[in-house]
Amino acid sequence: MKYFVLTLSDKGFKGEREDISGKVIQELMNKINGKLVGYKILPDDEKLIENELNSLVKKDIDVILTTGGTGLTPRDVTPEATLKVIERRIYGMEIAMIVEALKHTPHGMLSRAIVGIANKTLIINLPGSPKAVKENLNVLLPAIPHAVEKIKGSNVECGK
Repeated sequence: MKYFVLTLSDKGFKGEREDISGKVIQELMNKINGKLVGYKILPDDEKLIENELNSLVKKDIDVILTTGGTGLTPRDVTPEATLKVIERRIYGMEIAMIVEALKHTPHGMLSRAIVGIANKTLIINLPGSPKAVKENLNVLLPAIPHAVEKIKGSNVECGK
């Protein structure tokens, strides 16, 4: 399963902050035999994010994992950019992340992370904090390989 990590951070883009969250994503994706095919840091700019996502979904990538920009500040625009790219949302994965986050902090209800499908690619928005990335992605890991199979058109029955 090929995946791409897209970190959205003004400070990370300027080199003012190390991208620990992107590294956490890579460590966790190794647990499900993910193969990193690309990594990029962009500033919190809706049009740049939208353009990058549109470019990535045209490539042979199974999963795009974003980190950052899912909160409430005016610069948090990752969900808006993602919504412009995806064709279908996967609400269950979004809900699973919120439920898991609420186990750790009441601020989990403030997440605006989106999960959806664009051109047979699964796009997952994750928070920017390494701790939140770990919590949110861990709850999704068991379902990601099956989701990718289904998105690619597998007719294997889910219960078998």
